[in-house]
Amino acid sequence: MTVQTLTAADFESTVLASPIVLVDFWAPWCGPCRAFAPVFERSSQSHPDIVYAKVDTDAERELAATVGIRSVPTIMAFRDGILIYSQPGAMSPAVLDDLIDQVKGLDMEKVRAKIAERKAAVQA
Repeated sequence: MTVQTLTAADFESTVLASPIVLVDFWAPWCGPCRAFAPVFERSSQSHPDIVYAKVDTDAERELAATVGIRSVPTIMAFRDGILIYSQPGAMSPAVLDDLIDQVKGLDMEKVRAKIAERKAAVQA
């Protein structure tokens, strides 16, 4: 599967439409971003069931600010439209594979229940 380029116009719809989405927030001037790009691309070939996407933070400054990007690269993982991972820093292939395994292994009913608990606590 190829890596998609996301913009503010299609970011939310992509995240909501796919079971698992990995997003690499990067910048053209960023050395670690350029080093991580082939790792991300190779991983996309191994996991056709996952949507891999990139956001150029220079071109999409408003989107990057909206989702709280403070450094690049930052990897975000979404499952069923829910942000479940967001961390700056490039990853080795093994670390990225471990992240994918953890994302796939999540019990989303427990995740939704925890989110509901937190919302209820905030409203109380």
